[in-house]
Amino acid sequence: MDSHISLGNALGNVGIGLLILFAILIVGYFVFSLLTRYNDNQEIARGNEAAGIYMGAKLLGLCIIVGMVSYSSHSWLDMLIWSAVGIVVLCLVYIIFDLLTPRTKVCEEIAKGNVALAQLLRSIIVGVSFVVGTFLM
Repeated sequence: MDSHISLGNALGNVGIGLLILFAILIVGYFVFSLLTRYNDNQEIARGNEAAGIYMGAKLLGLCIIVGMVSYSSHSWLDMLIWSAVGIVVLCLVYIIFDLLTPRTKVCEEIAKGNVALAQLLRSIIVGVSFVVGTFLM
């Protein structure tokens, strides 16, 4: 009987965790979209691969941070707090990259479909997310 209780608790935790994760991803998508000067939904819907790669990288980075938080802590509050920090950090990555590369306007290039830039940003975002995530472990 105890195994059913633990299985039930585990399934409940997975369900709660997924609900929180989806909420975090929705908030992250919204915040990340506010930062770009193009319409993310329209660009992705029209098949702009660069926009899809870039947004996907930001959401993947957020998932990496959330995953590492959930691995090191069993607190839903910690997950929410560090997810907010993750969103801020990933926004800063964009801002800093844009400032350090004044000749390359990130939003303009992504809107034009510059896949090379999207790939570069994806690598930076995923790398930063792993580093931030390890700080939490």
